[in-house]
Amino acid sequence: MTIEERWLDHLAAERGLAPLTLSAYGRDLRLLRATLGEERDLEDVGYEDLTGVLRRLRSDGRSPRSVARWLVAVRAFYAWLASTGLVADSPAARLESPRLWSTLPKVLDGADVERLLSAPSGPEPRARRDRAMLEVLYATGLRASELVGLRLHDLHLDAGFVRCLGKGSKERVVPLGGEASAALRAYLGEARTALLSGRRSDVVFVGRRGTALTRQGFWKLLKGHARRAGIKTSLSPHTLRHSFATHLLENGADLRSVQALLGHADISTTQIYTHVNRHRLKQLYRDFHPRA
Repeated sequence: MTIEERWLDHLAAERGLAPLTLSAYGRDLRLLRATLGEERDLEDVGYEDLTGVLRRLRSDGRSPRSVARWLVAVRAFYAWLASTGLVADSPAARLESPRLWSTLPKVLDGADVERLLSAPSGPEPRARRDRAMLEVLYATGLRASELVGLRLHDLHLDAGFVRCLGKGSKERVVPLGGEASAALRAYLGEARTALLSGRRSDVVFVGRRGTALTRQGFWKLLKGHARRAGIKTSLSPHTLRHSFATHLLENGADLRSVQALLGHADISTTQIYTHVNRHRLKQLYRDFHPRA
């Protein structure tokens, strides 16, 4: 077992990090090893070696955000090596993150949301499934991985909520609106049975072969429905999550409640939506005030 694998096992066992996070950390360490040379021993890497890798990543055109994420993994890895005595000091402790632009997330307005949610129409099983997925995503603000990971026992339609397993294997309860509940009920009957074709599964949203939809598969069908709805802006599952949070704040929800619904560990992550809200208010002022 390599030292990287030992660290990832530690993160999984001791910190309960999600599989997607562990996979990303693994990619970051493979990038480190590939840039330094496969023959290098990571325990013997120094500060100058790591700054050389940073220069290489920047010259290769990596975005500041990508480099910053890579640094998070490398710092955590060497902090663990130092804590276990495998290195005397972390060579990554003094590395500086690149400056990040504070970009506002893309948000759909109410009319675009309505067009998108109405795009999957008709009684066909896949149309009912897609409508249910879009309604649930906008009603709950789930991440795409949380949506495709839903199991039947996570749905509590009579009580009006869903349970989901988020980052760090943290469970949270999210209310489910009337429209999303109705769309789910319409899908869970004959439509889901038709997609399963006699197979058995506890996954809520299944594909044509009765297996769970992937994040990539959901992304593709979302883009297809966006095109049919006439939405020109680039769209991802996170756009509906951003829209969910922004629309809640615009209609009077408090920041702490939105933080809980989104499953953010730190409220500073949620505060970006207050900037979105202020940005939209300024735009409205410029558009409609006679002396703007």
